[in-house]
Amino acid sequence: MWTLQDAKNRFSAVVEAALAGEPQAVTRRGKPAVVVLSAAEYDRMRAAAAENRGSFITHLLNFPGDAPAPRAAVRAREVQF
Repeated sequence: MWTLQDAKNRFSAVVEAALAGEPQAVTRRGKPAVVVLSAAEYDRMRAAAAENRGSFITHLLNFPGDAPAPRAAVRAREVQF
């Protein structure tokens, strides 16, 4: 794991490690911020995500139609005209 300052100072090393197949995590102010990975790995991950994602129509058709959607109990307020 790299701090942001170290990653900036040694960016070539971060890129080389990512190209070697080791994603590089970078922190900012002690908290995880980003991960640097190779373009090939990024493309592979995007293709896998797209392959596993169904269409929006499929999502809507799979919605359980027989179960009513829960609604909040709301009292009508009195309005003065």
